[in-house]
Amino acid sequence: MTNLELENLKYPIGKFDCPNNISKANIENWISILEQFPIRLEGLVKHLNKEQLDTQYRPNGWTIRQVVHHVSDSHHHSYTRFKWALTEDKPLIKAYHEDRWAELIDTKLAPIQMSIEHIKAIHYKLVYLLKKLSDAELNKSFIHPETKAEVLLKENIGVYAWHSNHHYAHIENLLKKNNWV
Repeated sequence: MTNLELENLKYPIGKFDCPNNISKANIENWISILEQFPIRLEGLVKHLNKEQLDTQYRPNGWTIRQVVHHVSDSHHHSYTRFKWALTEDKPLIKAYHEDRWAELIDTKLAPIQMSIEHIKAIHYKLVYLLKKLSDAELNKSFIHPETKAEVLLKENIGVYAWHSNHHYAHIENLLKKNNWV
């Protein structure tokens, strides 16, 4: 497999490209993606058997099961980061080792329905919050400890809309490749 083929498997929709000027339409579109994602994801994975769930979406990549649990963990962190930024002045958030989390027993073996239900709940809460934010609140930010970058909340909405579609594409592409859809 070539480096380009591996890169396409790793980033099937490309890397997140944030517009220089984030419009109200961008934000509304991203929130809509976040609102619809849990049901779309559940529909994609609910009929998969154990063997399918434990199939890697790319060489040396995570299994579908790990991807679903990762999304749950990641989006939980994101919700917390939004809350920190809304209640503190440019807080330094805590990063986590997602690769290590993906190797924990719950991520490798637990039924995906627990994470599907968690994604539904966290997205319900997140979308409700995001729809109520003022322009001033959307311009609040947090500091990421690894990059030292200041991340505006309105940008982070786009990041997590992209993240949702990114991992959905990982799973969908594997299902199509293996004729499981």
